[in-house]
Amino acid sequence: MDSERVFWIFPLLVLGKIVVVMGGSSSYAFPAVYNFGDSNSDTGGRSAALVQVPPPYGQTFFRKPSGRLSDGRLIIDFIAESLGLPFLSAYLDSIGTNFRHGANFATGGSSIQPGDFSPFHLGVQVSQFIQFKSRTTELYENLSDSGMISSYAAGLPKPGEFSKALYTIDIGQNDLAYAFQNKTEDQVRATIPDIVNQFTQALHQLYDEGARFFWVHNTGPIGCLPLSAIPYQAMNVSLDQYGCIKYQNDIAQELNQQLKDGVTQLKTLLPLATFTYIDIYSAKFSLISDAKNQGRPVCKSRC
Repeated sequence: MDSERVFWIFPLLVLGKIVVVMGGSSSYAFPAVYNFGDSNSDTGGRSAALVQVPPPYGQTFFRKPSGRLSDGRLIIDFIAESLGLPFLSAYLDSIGTNFRHGANFATGGSSIQPGDFSPFHLGVQVSQFIQFKSRTTELYENLSDSGMISSYAAGLPKPGEFSKALYTIDIGQNDLAYAFQNKTEDQVRATIPDIVNQFTQALHQLYDEGARFFWVHNTGPIGCLPLSAIPYQAMNVSLDQYGCIKYQNDIAQELNQQLKDGVTQLKTLLPLATFTYIDIYSAKFSLISDAKNQGRPVCKSRC
């Protein structure tokens, strides 16, 4: 494996900042970020397409609903900040948006596979990106002939920057969440290869469109989500010492292993690409397992 092309990274979340150790790799100035995912990285897509998320969402940082299913910033916000870029505008938000430094195709409730809970599965998000790239390139070509690029394309990326941008993907949790609702444990496990196959196909499509730098999140410990775990506490279901649904976390880890293998295989198939695989599961589980010692920081201003 080419260590300069594939990085396995454990992100440490420290007081709202992401600290990443990359073993001496050189820095790269990305002109834009294009994100694909679900509610973990949705900065307003679901609100723009369906219904605006209400308070108390957004209350701790933005002081108002921000389209995020969070009280503050998301990991994708910290990534953009660390790269010196503005927060990503949702692709589906047509009012006051600026795509000069990227776009966010993530929407809350989305999954890798097509499902009944959200129409914006990963395949649709990739199709939206392809259309966005095509129409942006066409606009630049038309305006170049008329000499009016500066006035009409100020809020759009330059066509040559698509291959220099960072492509972040944070999706997969809902594929498991939906499956757990109506499938047995063995049936859920049986869906994993197809989930991973559709995921790698999506990355291959992006590569064919010129994407070269990929930042991939695995899925978190879904069995620890209160929405999932609390109802099971009164049932005869095996919970671990932290109150998490053990079999659901086991399946999440199985998905992550196959996802990691799939990303490794993509390196062979897509030799010009650089992949960064983020172990979100370990980062989140370490916080959950040590929750008693994870006090909320005292904030003199915005956290």
